[in-house]
Amino acid sequence: MDIEHFDVVVVGAGISGIGAGYHLQAKSPDRSYVILEGRERLGGTWDLFRYPGIRSDSDMYTLGYSFRPWTNAKAIADGPSILEYLEDTAADYGIDRHIRYQHRVVSAAWSTEDAAWTVVAQRGPENEEVRYTCNFLFMCSGYYNYAKGHAPEFAGSEDFTGEIVHPQFWPENLDYSGKHVVVIGSGATAVTLVPEMAKSAAHVTMLQRSPTYIVARPSEDKLANWLRSKLPAKVAYGLTRWKNVILQQIFYRLARKKPEKTKERLIDMVRDELGADYDVATHFTPSYNPWDQRLCLVPDADLFASIRDGSASVVTGHIDRFTETGIRLKSGEQIDADIIVTATGLELQLMSDLDFSVDGKKVDPAKSLNYKGMMYSDIPNLASSFGYTNASWTLKADLTCNYVCRLLNTMKSRGLRQCTPRVEGDVEEEPFLDFTSGYVQRAIDRFPKQGTTKPWRVHQNYTLDVLSLKFGSIDDHMEFSNPVPKTAPAAGPEAVPA
Repeated sequence: MDIEHFDVVVVGAGISGIGAGYHLQAKSPDRSYVILEGRERLGGTWDLFRYPGIRSDSDMYTLGYSFRPWTNAKAIADGPSILEYLEDTAADYGIDRHIRYQHRVVSAAWSTEDAAWTVVAQRGPENEEVRYTCNFLFMCSGYYNYAKGHAPEFAGSEDFTGEIVHPQFWPENLDYSGKHVVVIGSGATAVTLVPEMAKSAAHVTMLQRSPTYIVARPSEDKLANWLRSKLPAKVAYGLTRWKNVILQQIFYRLARKKPEKTKERLIDMVRDELGADYDVATHFTPSYNPWDQRLCLVPDADLFASIRDGSASVVTGHIDRFTETGIRLKSGEQIDADIIVTATGLELQLMSDLDFSVDGKKVDPAKSLNYKGMMYSDIPNLASSFGYTNASWTLKADLTCNYVCRLLNTMKSRGLRQCTPRVEGDVEEEPFLDFTSGYVQRAIDRFPKQGTTKPWRVHQNYTLDVLSLKFGSIDDHMEFSNPVPKTAPAAGPEAVPA
């Protein structure tokens, strides 16, 4: 079996993986790289999800790349537009020529002697085993299981005579026009589906166990569009990006410092949309503080508009069981449905649940301490891209990619082949994520811990991360080792020069 060697293997061709390709080409242009993608197309989340109304819940001036301006008039963009942006980025920078599709990575083994990972993937529908070696492994595969969504078992589901659909696996030709639809859930997916399906369904009911904070925001950023008409695209984009970052950070800090006042304001905004007679206390007043879970964004108040015009409604209660014609609640209330959509969340996983080993010994990254939000204690030459919980994913992905290039360039300049985060002194541990959301709590034991002090502290703060990852010390709790042999082994074949 031929084994190809690359300086860097990137796993995943979504937002993070395409960003990694750009940064490697721009900042470490002498390194060869390949992107292994398990699916048939690039785009990750934005290709996988096909449900009606799929869109971003972050503005595209921060969800977009730092190096490629978003020029669409809408700041809150639909899924197809985001996928097109990713495809154009990959094509314009030649990143797409480095992607190997239908390569599902299953394991990675590190050898200190060779200063290399051996990466095993299953290729194509036949799952043919292929191997690659690389000096650095960069995991950009996201944080959830593409093959499985979270789907609780509901009593009586086999009795329901209609169709049950999970948004992660949306049927291509599902016809819901003129039908009664129940969407179970109150998160980002549910609040997207409800107003979109309400346009043609007879009625859509959002059935939630408990409310979520929901914020309405214009889909277009008027200031951003004005700046773009007056300034060069990159300048206008950069100004808007920082404007949105700063405003988001101010709001987040205010919410954490004054939760009761923030809660009151958020709920008052909903009351302004739905009127004084609507039962906001029952349906839109969460029991937790703002940002204990992620806020849901609805562009142009579309969810509230569908409730006002009667095409959609919200029911808050606990499900007793599915029936032949719909759902019965524990209160005894019956909700009739032709279609039930289980928008019940994602199944989180760490780095695609790969099998990792170091020098023949199996290692579990979940048992490690996370370093700077991207690396793992005592595991060499491995990084993963994981975005913010309180801001756009891409903000952190960009910084992570830049830092990986700093590491690669530092090792080359010092004639060393290995970088390993090492815990120095006593570092207290905390959960990797502090969200109370169900999808986080269900999987928190599958993620590493973070420390209480830097560089083991996971900042949910873009400004702090800019200072730390762009300009901070690269030697902090990092062991560089494994000198380059005087006679380096010849590199293997490369598909495309990086």
